[in-house]
Amino acid sequence: MNQGQQSGEAKHEDDAALTEFLASLMDYTPTIPDDLVEHYLAKSGFQCPDVRLIRLVAVATQKFVADVASDALQHCKARPAPVVKDKKQQKDKRLVLTMEDLSKALREYGVNVKHPEYFADSPSTGMDPATRDE
Repeated sequence: MNQGQQSGEAKHEDDAALTEFLASLMDYTPTIPDDLVEHYLAKSGFQCPDVRLIRLVAVATQKFVADVASDALQHCKARPAPVVKDKKQQKDKRLVLTMEDLSKALREYGVNVKHPEYFADSPSTGMDPATRDE
Protein backbone atom coordinates (compact mmCIF):
# COMPACT_ATOMS: atom_id res chain seq x y z
CA MET A 1 0.00 0.00 0.00
CA ASN A 2 1.43 3.37 -0.88
CA GLN A 3 1.25 6.67 0.97
CA GLY A 4 -1.57 8.06 -1.21
CA GLN A 5 -3.87 5.13 -0.49
CA GLN A 6 -3.22 5.38 3.26
CA SER A 7 -3.99 9.09 3.39
CA GLY A 8 -7.12 8.52 1.27
CA GLU A 9 -8.37 5.87 3.68
CA ALA A 10 -7.63 8.09 6.68
CA LYS A 11 -9.57 10.93 5.01
CA HIS A 12 -12.49 8.58 4.39
CA GLU A 13 -12.46 7.49 8.05
CA ASP A 14 -12.35 11.13 9.18
CA ASP A 15 -15.26 11.99 6.90
CA ALA A 16 -17.26 9.05 8.23
CA ALA A 17 -16.53 10.04 11.85
CA LEU A 18 -17.54 13.65 11.13
CA THR A 19 -20.75 12.54 9.42
CA GLU A 20 -21.59 10.29 12.36
CA PHE A 21 -20.86 13.08 14.86
CA LEU A 22 -23.02 15.60 12.99
CA ALA A 23 -25.85 13.06 12.81
CA SER A 24 -25.60 12.50 16.56
CA LEU A 25 -26.10 16.24 17.12
CA MET A 26 -29.64 15.90 15.77
CA ASP A 27 -30.53 13.59 18.69
CA TYR A 28 -28.67 15.63 21.32
CA THR A 29 -30.33 18.42 23.29
CA PRO A 30 -27.62 20.81 24.52
CA THR A 31 -27.87 22.72 27.79
CA ILE A 32 -27.88 26.01 25.89
CA PRO A 33 -31.14 26.27 23.89
CA ASP A 34 -30.97 26.48 20.10
CA ASP A 35 -32.97 29.73 20.08
CA LEU A 36 -30.45 31.42 22.36
CA VAL A 37 -27.51 30.31 20.22
CA GLU A 38 -29.32 31.43 17.05
CA HIS A 39 -30.04 34.82 18.64
CA TYR A 40 -26.41 35.52 19.50
CA LEU A 41 -25.14 34.15 16.20
CA ALA A 42 -27.60 36.40 14.35
CA LYS A 43 -26.58 39.34 16.55
CA SER A 44 -22.98 38.79 15.44
CA GLY A 45 -24.06 38.62 11.79
CA PHE A 46 -24.05 34.85 11.28
CA GLN A 47 -27.13 33.04 10.00
CA CYS A 48 -27.32 29.32 9.34
CA PRO A 49 -30.41 27.18 8.78
CA ASP A 50 -28.53 23.97 9.71
CA VAL A 51 -29.57 22.91 13.22
CA ARG A 52 -26.49 20.69 13.50
CA LEU A 53 -24.19 23.69 13.25
CA ILE A 54 -26.25 25.60 15.83
CA ARG A 55 -25.95 22.66 18.21
CA LEU A 56 -22.24 22.34 17.52
CA VAL A 57 -21.80 25.97 18.62
CA ALA A 58 -23.96 25.24 21.70
CA VAL A 59 -21.81 22.24 22.63
CA ALA A 60 -18.60 24.25 22.17
CA THR A 61 -20.04 27.05 24.31
CA GLN A 62 -21.11 24.58 26.98
CA LYS A 63 -17.58 23.14 27.07
CA PHE A 64 -16.06 26.61 27.35
CA VAL A 65 -18.35 27.56 30.25
CA ALA A 66 -17.65 24.26 32.02
CA ASP A 67 -13.88 24.73 31.62
CA VAL A 68 -14.03 28.29 32.95
CA ALA A 69 -16.19 27.22 35.90
CA SER A 70 -13.80 24.37 36.70
CA ASP A 71 -10.78 26.68 36.58
CA ALA A 72 -12.59 29.26 38.72
CA LEU A 73 -13.30 26.53 41.27
CA GLN A 74 -9.61 25.68 41.38
CA HIS A 75 -8.78 29.35 42.00
CA CYS A 76 -11.43 29.44 44.73
CA LYS A 77 -9.95 26.37 46.43
CA ALA A 78 -6.43 27.81 46.20
CA ARG A 79 -7.50 31.03 47.94
CA PRO A 80 -6.58 31.08 51.64
CA ALA A 81 -9.57 30.37 53.86
CA PRO A 82 -10.74 33.17 56.16
CA VAL A 83 -10.11 32.79 59.87
CA VAL A 84 -13.22 31.42 61.56
CA LYS A 85 -14.01 32.39 65.16
CA ASP A 86 -17.24 30.47 65.71
CA LYS A 87 -17.26 26.65 65.81
CA LYS A 88 -20.64 26.60 64.09
CA GLN A 89 -19.19 28.44 61.11
CA GLN A 90 -16.14 26.18 61.16
CA LYS A 91 -18.31 23.21 60.19
CA ASP A 92 -19.81 25.12 57.26
CA LYS A 93 -17.09 24.85 54.61
CA ARG A 94 -18.98 26.15 51.60
CA LEU A 95 -16.94 27.61 48.82
CA VAL A 96 -17.89 31.05 47.55
CA LEU A 97 -17.06 31.88 43.96
CA THR A 98 -15.94 35.49 43.75
CA MET A 99 -15.55 37.74 40.76
CA GLU A 100 -11.79 37.60 41.36
CA ASP A 101 -11.81 33.81 40.92
CA LEU A 102 -13.87 34.10 37.76
CA SER A 103 -11.68 36.90 36.38
CA LYS A 104 -8.51 34.83 36.93
CA ALA A 105 -10.05 31.83 35.18
CA LEU A 106 -11.25 33.91 32.24
CA ARG A 107 -7.87 35.62 31.94
CA GLU A 108 -6.35 32.19 31.20
CA TYR A 109 -8.62 32.04 28.14
CA GLY A 110 -7.77 35.54 26.96
CA VAL A 111 -10.90 37.23 28.32
CA ASN A 112 -10.18 40.29 30.47
CA VAL A 113 -12.99 41.23 32.83
CA LYS A 114 -13.17 44.56 34.57
CA HIS A 115 -15.89 45.25 37.08
CA PRO A 116 -16.90 48.59 38.57
CA GLU A 117 -15.56 49.67 41.94
CA TYR A 118 -19.01 49.44 43.53
CA PHE A 119 -19.39 45.79 42.50
CA ALA A 120 -20.23 43.63 45.52
CA ASP A 121 -17.55 40.98 45.73
CA SER A 122 -17.68 39.88 49.31
CA PRO A 123 -18.91 36.49 50.52
CA SER A 124 -21.03 38.25 53.13
CA THR A 125 -22.82 40.48 50.61
CA GLY A 126 -26.54 40.03 50.93
CA MET A 127 -26.30 38.40 54.35
CA ASP A 128 -28.12 39.56 57.42
CA PRO A 129 -25.95 42.31 59.05
CA ALA A 130 -26.24 40.54 62.42
CA THR A 131 -24.45 37.44 61.06
CA ARG A 132 -21.59 39.24 59.30
CA ASP A 133 -18.05 39.06 60.66
CA GLU A 134 -16.92 42.19 58.86
